[in-house]
Amino acid sequence: MPYDPSAFPPFAVTVDLVVLTVRRHALCALAVRRGEPPFQGRWALPGGFVRADEDLSQAAARELTEETGLRAHDPAAPAQDNGAHLEQLATYGDPKRDPRMRVVSVAHLALAPDLPAPRAGGDASNARWAPVEELLQQGGYGRDGEPVAPLAFDHAQILSDGVERARSKIEYSSLATAFCPTEFTVGELRRVYEAVWGVALDPRNFHRKVTGTPGFLVPTGGTTTRQGGRPAQLFRAGGATLLNPPMLRPEV
Repeated sequence: MPYDPSAFPPFAVTVDLVVLTVRRHALCALAVRRGEPPFQGRWALPGGFVRADEDLSQAAARELTEETGLRAHDPAAPAQDNGAHLEQLATYGDPKRDPRMRVVSVAHLALAPDLPAPRAGGDASNARWAPVEELLQQGGYGRDGEPVAPLAFDHAQILSDGVERARSKIEYSSLATAFCPTEFTVGELRRVYEAVWGVALDPRNFHRKVTGTPGFLVPTGGTTTRQGGRPAQLFRAGGATLLNPPMLRPEV
């Protein structure tokens, strides 16, 4: 039998973004408050519908730029100024995940250094960086006297999956440097690991591990006092994408 497109119900495809950064030593995600139904007034992840003339990676990169002003760069390359690591996370297709119609979402994970306050756009009435622990707390999220409610759609599950992806990948890859500026200190990198994993790390052991891992960090020859105290050596991300040995997450 020839293929008959009319035999299958139409459905839409969206991209949702788990945009993570470290602010004030806490792992934070970009959240937007929906200004339109469905789930009007509820907090959600940024995202939108895939246009007819773009593929998934183009749609995710476009939404990232619209929501944060960031451009995506090659995930295999070191972090760059005003650039963000962007990778596909997972696909979510529960038939009832969107009350408007059948919608399949292809979620993406974006990581970037400390970012400025976001600006709401599209159907979002507000946007902010929020600690992931608050967004995922039992009972939901609310701020400044707002009613507490779960994130819209299935975004709590998507956010949880994105956070776990980030926590796992910094164990065996150089992805933690995506949270750092182009030049950073070992102490700044350690605080990224502490924020993402939610643990305290021994500074000396951490310094020994990261500086002794081939291809992980490259000295720039400069120093900085931006963290206070004595001048600290500056590094940039090396060429390694996989860490050997890995940086194993401590048991908590």
